Amino acid sequence: MKIAILSDSHDNIPNIEKALDWINQAGISLIIHCGDLAAPAVLSKVIMPKFSGEFHFVHGNVGDPELLEKVAKDFPNVTVHGEVGQIELDNRKIAFTHFPEKALELAKKGTFNLVFYGHTHKPWEEKIDDCRMVNPGTLAGMFYKATFAVYDTTSDKLELKILERL
Repeated sequence: MKIAILSDSHDNIPNIEKALDWINQAGISLIIHCGDLAAPAVLSKVIMPKFSGEFHFVHGNVGDPELLEKVAKDFPNVTVHGEVGQIELDNRKIAFTHFPEKALELAKKGTFNLVFYGHTHKPWEEKIDDCRMVNPGTLAGMFYKATFAVYDTTSDKLELKILERL
């Protein structure tokens, strides 16, 4: 199963729409967002009209968590995880959070195969014991090129997608 990992979209609607178009064309039906989604209206008026698959997200340091949670309740395919999200897919234990310090703490526990995080806007991957710790970069394109990641649970392959090349 392929999943898309997004982070730090910061209300950049053109970039969000372009990424969602590509994700839909690729047949990806699950998105993990690692925080800084920002305005609740982006979820309700941009993301949900374009994406009907599962959408999991955690809070970042931008936006009002209570308002995001209130808006998310209107969409049965959206799961709000708070500070840390955890899912299991194809026998892979995946955690996701916004902050790198929390991601490192989760990776060091030894209970996850993958930990995704955001905040720094810099695409990054490193191995902590048997755990892959991955930052998909910033979908907003702030400080670095606009990027997101795609992970295939079947092949264990991770790809960085540079938005301007899609």
